[in-house]
Amino acid sequence: MTRQDKIYDLLVLGAGPAGLTAAIYASRSRLSVLVIEEMLSGGQIATTEKVENYPGFPEGIGGLELGQLLEDQARNFGAEMALATVEKVVLLGDSKEVHTTDGVFRGRTMLIATGTRSRPLGVPGEEELKGRGVSYCVTCDGSFFQDKTVMVVGGGDSALEEALVLTKFAAKVYVVHRRDELRAIGILQDRVKEHAKIELILSTEVEKIKGEERVESVTLRSKAQNKQWDIPIDGIFLYVGLVPNTQFLNGSLKRTEQGYLVTSDAMETSIPGVFAAGDIREKGLRQVVTAVADGAIAAISAAKYLDELTEKEDKQ
Repeated sequence: MTRQDKIYDLLVLGAGPAGLTAAIYASRSRLSVLVIEEMLSGGQIATTEKVENYPGFPEGIGGLELGQLLEDQARNFGAEMALATVEKVVLLGDSKEVHTTDGVFRGRTMLIATGTRSRPLGVPGEEELKGRGVSYCVTCDGSFFQDKTVMVVGGGDSALEEALVLTKFAAKVYVVHRRDELRAIGILQDRVKEHAKIELILSTEVEKIKGEERVESVTLRSKAQNKQWDIPIDGIFLYVGLVPNTQFLNGSLKRTEQGYLVTSDAMETSIPGVFAAGDIREKGLRQVVTAVADGAIAAISAAKYLDELTEKEDKQ
């Protein structure tokens, strides 16, 4: 029997901390589990050089390493993995379907843990120069800018963390934020402000990214001083927010205005047997520690749902 012929107890879409934790818990509960992921295990943490705030790792741990450890643990309990891109889902009926580039998979329950992607800045030159100096991932592209001048746009934790990573490669790092204060936690702000390679430019927006074959400069506009000027740079890294990966759902589940999935405390979505966990759901804090908590709750909820379903079937 191929995996496409099998009906799993739980299909997990996304191999980030939420999805893999759910796979660990569900597999330990003797549920058959298939995790579907299109890239590396770990989700966004796989593109993070070092995770410093996850309990139990006082020296921090590499994001790629943590993601692989989570996958290994899920596999050890019997979870299966499929490398494929999700194209659409069918959520109504006794079994849920996920249509992928590797065929159709079926499950009695489904967990959506597909996380988020970087929000585009939406300025002229961004799309044209993407991959040619415009990047959304320092871990992926930072090493290409050895002894170069780069810019990070954003004022949150991710922006400042990645600016600090860039100092290992670049000669100069500008951090541009549209507000007059940074939003990141205090310790990151202190590190950035004290670093000799980093220059902060606040109350300023990027208006245009310029270059022929590659990024050559950016046009900035100061809101405070109402002036415009150009800064020569070799690369620009954008950390201006996130967009939930729900495009394959075609509006089949209840969402917020921002596109995040609405769930109960048990991670239940608006369709019975379909759960959501991690960054994709509406929540106050999006961190690894909250994602793994979501995943554990979702797995237990799915197991409970299946138990209740079995009881109903036995009575009929």
